Amino acid sequence: MNLLNLFSKDTNKQPAKSEASAHWVKCKSCHSLMYYKEVENQNYVCPKCGFHLRIGVKERLDLLADEDSFVEHDASLKPVDPLNFVDKISYKERLEAAHKKTGKTSSVVSGSIKMNGVSAQIVIFDFAFMGGSLGSVEGEKIVRGINRAIENREGFIILSASGGARMQESTFSLLQMSKTSAALAKLGRHKLPFISVLTDPTMGGVSASFANLGDIIIAEPGALIGFAGARVIEQTIGSALPDGFQRAEFLLEKGSIDMIVNRNDLKKTLADLLTIMKVA
Repeated sequence: MNLLNLFSKDTNKQPAKSEASAHWVKCKSCHSLMYYKEVENQNYVCPKCGFHLRIGVKERLDLLADEDSFVEHDASLKPVDPLNFVDKISYKERLEAAHKKTGKTSSVVSGSIKMNGVSAQIVIFDFAFMGGSLGSVEGEKIVRGINRAIENREGFIILSASGGARMQESTFSLLQMSKTSAALAKLGRHKLPFISVLTDPTMGGVSASFANLGDIIIAEPGALIGFAGARVIEQTIGSALPDGFQRAEFLLEKGSIDMIVNRNDLKKTLADLLTIMKVA
């Protein structure tokens, strides 16, 4: 992973860097210049100020899963183009480009995991795949993961990193909000826990549905969390927003989330919560 790309303003753009400069990273928050191994060894958390870089599914699994415990499910599911949607390019071309960039066929990876010996079902969003957008395949993977949790009497976890619903699927995408919410209600009736982890960013239809339905809602430090962007809200209400609006710390202060957990403490926190909440 080229850490310089993670500190750039747009993580979907990957500007060319010299071999020498690729060994150094500049924190977007405190502007400290650090050797990339120093950041990598901290699980991509700035050792100077604690700024959390955006990371991918592989790094998430390396951080959370017990050794050789993760088993992926539903990897063969692939999105289709029911509307033959075209904007600047066709939806099919966008999917092909996302697959080429990430090696994945959707913006989520779903599977079984153990964390400190505690088993669960987990779904992890990858922002690098079309901005982690929610489409029909993503919704189906979430619902299947919930059904496995019910069948196995396990807890269910989603780590969200998304710009929202996928516009290229229109109503098909919007329907995933109600579909996943209904499945989570079913999980609740079986008295099994759902823990929602909000990472940077968690926006749009994802934040307006399952991401904020957790029995426990956790956020990473500094994560951007909301529905519409701050600029749109300011234009709509005609006034300036408070400092830090839509950041994890502001939402914790206002009671919208339950806790903020440093990435390096997340595995233990999730395992402990599942142990406390799980009904045998």
